[in-house]
Amino acid sequence: MRILVTDGMEKAAVAQLKANGHEVVEQYFEPDALGEALQAFDCVVVRSKTKVRANHIDEAVKGKLKLVIRGGVGVDNIDVAYAEGKGVKVRNTPAASSESVAELALGHMFALARFIGIANVTIRNGEWNKKQYEGTEINGKTLGLIGFGRISQALARRAEALGMKVVYNDFLGENKNFPQYTFMSQAELLKVADFVSLHIPMPADKKPVIGEAELATMKPTAFIINTARGGLVEEAALVKALDEGKLAGAALDVFAEEPTKNEALYKHPKVSVTPHIGGSTEEAQGRIGAEIVSIIESFA
Repeated sequence: MRILVTDGMEKAAVAQLKANGHEVVEQYFEPDALGEALQAFDCVVVRSKTKVRANHIDEAVKGKLKLVIRGGVGVDNIDVAYAEGKGVKVRNTPAASSESVAELALGHMFALARFIGIANVTIRNGEWNKKQYEGTEINGKTLGLIGFGRISQALARRAEALGMKVVYNDFLGENKNFPQYTFMSQAELLKVADFVSLHIPMPADKKPVIGEAELATMKPTAFIINTARGGLVEEAALVKALDEGKLAGAALDVFAEEPTKNEALYKHPKVSVTPHIGGSTEEAQGRIGAEIVSIIESFA
């Protein structure tokens, strides 16, 4: 197969594909050039940056494209139904980065609870704000999980080990495999949780799941964490809630626009931010690469 890798891939996986006899081209294409470029490839491997939309598929099927692989969990950046309808298969690597994303979400929880991010900045600026940074313990608090897939379950295990109570909501309903956690409606969850962590795909209508109305129901001492999809939390409403003291803090690894230009958000003293690095660990990249190789070999 002739394979295009647009957003980078783990070196060992690229080497393995080449050793298996495939041709691998590592090159990013701007959106207006992507569709035509895809005509020359059997398979394209993308991450978050490249968006494969209907217009790209229309161009690609004039050539030889028959497989799109998203190296990661969600496939929001691919028009899956349209591609499948045109005979192009779409696959992803849902299990490969679960542990890494869960650990990042937990890291953000600690950063918010103990002012780790902002204290790091201010002390480097010569400030000694010891009295201002009286935090809160994670032990004994309630973690509310919106979505209860692999990543959410991995975070739940870690939170439970730290002495947290875990409640969750999921569109599939209650998961009987986890009786130690409490299922409840999203509305109930937002009211009782001290930490709310999102682990869901972007809705089909692309509208935020957490907006001004939802934020208003949360405790003023609560924190919200989004390592799932940019746009799930309405950014303007989030800044407003933080400014007005209706929310204690927020942590974001994903943004409505990436790279984000929302200075009011990423420079906010109550916000902990990272540049979409949920799956960016050596271990996760190795698993993603291996899973991509497996998908291609099973398809070839």
